[in-house]
Amino acid sequence: MIKDLLRRQHIETPSWAFGNSGTRFKVFAQPGVPRDPFEKLADAAQVHRFTGVAPTVALHIPWDRVADYGALAARAAELGVGIGAINSNVFQDDAYMLGSVTNPDPRVRARAIDHLLECVDIMDATGSSTLKLWFSDGTNYPGQDDIRARQDRLAVALERVYARLGEGQRFLLEYKLFEPAFYVSDVPDWGTAYAHCLRLGERAQVVVDTGHHAPGTNIEFIVAFLLREGKLGGFDFNSRFYADDDLMVGAADPFQLFRIMFEVIGGGGVEAEAGGAFMLDQCHNIEPKIAGQIRSVMNVQEATAKALLVDRGALSVAQAAGDVLGANAVVMDAYNTDVRPLLGQVRAEMGLDPDPMAAYARSGYFERVRDERVGGAPAGWGA
Repeated sequence: MIKDLLRRQHIETPSWAFGNSGTRFKVFAQPGVPRDPFEKLADAAQVHRFTGVAPTVALHIPWDRVADYGALAARAAELGVGIGAINSNVFQDDAYMLGSVTNPDPRVRARAIDHLLECVDIMDATGSSTLKLWFSDGTNYPGQDDIRARQDRLAVALERVYARLGEGQRFLLEYKLFEPAFYVSDVPDWGTAYAHCLRLGERAQVVVDTGHHAPGTNIEFIVAFLLREGKLGGFDFNSRFYADDDLMVGAADPFQLFRIMFEVIGGGGVEAEAGGAFMLDQCHNIEPKIAGQIRSVMNVQEATAKALLVDRGALSVAQAAGDVLGANAVVMDAYNTDVRPLLGQVRAEMGLDPDPMAAYARSGYFERVRDERVGGAPAGWGA
């Protein structure tokens, strides 16, 4: 059963992780990065080729805008991957300085909503079933705008998008505690996102970005609650030491990742019918792009395997008996198990190399694209 679940795991990679990125102060260029969305798909296909569990790629619009989205989806299929979530972008245009769908100017709000509806059109063209919504909207100073009015504007925008969704489509609403708004973020926490989604209906769900919380927040409680309510749409997996660092998954706190996956499995969130979208959301600053994605996929796999090893029968007995130390020991025994041999065996049974990182390094793919991708404009933040 454990092997079967590990083989069927689905971890989505983000197209933007394969372009140039960096800190808030500088974008660092790397050789061989993609120059267009088609080359991003080719790089994402390498992650799936060596891990076997990354079959879809999330797009970001307008960063991944093309003239023919049908052709883009067809190329993805040729490469052995598919188009995943469509991520909207209403945060980088000058018009959005005071917000997008919550902006006090109705003309700006209309522009933002038009973009969101365009993203649903792209879903139709690519076969995507999921729209990802994140709003940088908020205020920096008390009195800058009416907090309640901004919530009303947000609700109107979400209603417009929800009404446009087609059969089998949904949207995921993301929240973020702060940044770039430092006084009030219009969707600052899971409760705000949950309230809006609950009001709309079953095709509106919450997405949990693991870096979007205050220090010390118990993310696994949020996961357990949303799963219980049927409102956990998925994850943006990354890692943070301080704030929204967007580092490789599990880099800062692998035990937290394990605890999250323990709750996901307990709530049935790994089953296909649950519809959970497990996406990486990282901006590699200094590490190689494809290898960094492979490492993150492997980290999620390891956390998942450990969570699957928890003896839930023994745990239930200890919990019912009030055996605090015994219950904790059951969980810690699973976490302290080295699951790398198990995952190596699973990969071998899937016809893959047991060591994806080493296999990718031997493939020569990076050296080839480094030499081929000379000239043109490399993809990067805002492109």
